[in-house]
Amino acid sequence: MPYVQVPKDLNKVKTKVIFNLTKRQLIWFSAAAVTSVPVYFLTRKHIGNTPSMLLIILISAPFFLMAMYEKNGLPFEKVAGQFIKSRILRPRRRPYRTENIYEYAQKQYELNKEVQNIVNGKQKAFRKTAKKNR
Repeated sequence: MPYVQVPKDLNKVKTKVIFNLTKRQLIWFSAAAVTSVPVYFLTRKHIGNTPSMLLIILISAPFFLMAMYEKNGLPFEKVAGQFIKSRILRPRRRPYRTENIYEYAQKQYELNKEVQNIVNGKQKAFRKTAKKNR
């Protein structure tokens, strides 16, 4: 009787489309072929067969990296994006700062008090001018 292992964690199982490749891998390999094969045919007469083959390898290597690399279930683009954000875009030192909501409440109270004083001051000034006009 044939024996087939079934994985216990089905989240890691990916659907295969053609040639036992996932859709993502198929797209990246196609992109590699579309960019590197014309370069080979255009350069082999001018620089020779061996350097053209090395040029194909250099051109298609990033596409193969994008197709095959995966770390912790994340593709290369997401890993590279996280790396760039954490190492380049964000500051190295991030000091711990708390938000004191009581400070905001105190500022709002002082602003309300100031507005109230302005309103009361205008009313007093209006009363003084009204008495003078009588």
